[in-house]
Amino acid sequence: MMHAIRLTSRLTLFILFLLLTAGIAVGVRSVEKSRGKAVDRSPWARFCFGGAARCLGFRVRHHGRVAKGPVLFVSNHISWSDIPILGGTAPLRFLSKAEVARWPVIGWLAVQAGTLFIQRGGGRANQSRTDIRNALEAGQSVLVFPEGTTTVGITVLPFHGRLLSAALEASVPIQPVSIGYRRNSRPDHLAPFIGDDGFHSHLIRMLKQPAVEVSLVFHEPVRATAKETISDLADRLQETVADGLADIHRGGSEPSSSSLASLT
Repeated sequence: MMHAIRLTSRLTLFILFLLLTAGIAVGVRSVEKSRGKAVDRSPWARFCFGGAARCLGFRVRHHGRVAKGPVLFVSNHISWSDIPILGGTAPLRFLSKAEVARWPVIGWLAVQAGTLFIQRGGGRANQSRTDIRNALEAGQSVLVFPEGTTTVGITVLPFHGRLLSAALEASVPIQPVSIGYRRNSRPDHLAPFIGDDGFHSHLIRMLKQPAVEVSLVFHEPVRATAKETISDLADRLQETVADGLADIHRGGSEPSSSSLASLT
């Protein structure tokens, strides 16, 4: 019974918030049309992503400080929910796989937020690196998932370094971020979106359960050293993010701020 009430309440709130988001998107487009140029959607996207995360029932806790942009954020990747959760923490743009644009709701939010999409194969990474560099040089922060896929949320896969050079070319720092999901003081087994799991079924399973605690650790921003290769830099960032995830699951950090879900 509680599962059904929780699911209905969260979906109702989420739908209402989507209507508000749609209104904001229409307003931004109208401003762009009247001005004849694009508007930085990052601040609006932060509000919308953060509101979506709250409506979906995530208890988000922040550790560390978010660097002021422009900055290239790099994070481990566990689930589709990483997008609204991380998107609600700072004004930024995402680099995401092209399939996300076709996902219901989350894909629409991502498109409205100005997400940069990468096509698999065909040497498209070079174009994506150029897109990231252009966004950074325009003063917009960008977040990428260097693992290239989602994981079970306990370990961090090796980072691919090919996109990191965008930060070097734009002369901006890189801030590593660790994200971890916990339920009943243990790593949450429901949050990971892996394998052949369908978006709809995964969303329903998550919404039926009590709020999951999500911890974000914002590590100190870094720059490549003079003798460091891109591969070395990727390894250093991966190690930092992995240490942060391990610390989350040890419960070793006190949150500097929190954003609690309205429904538990």
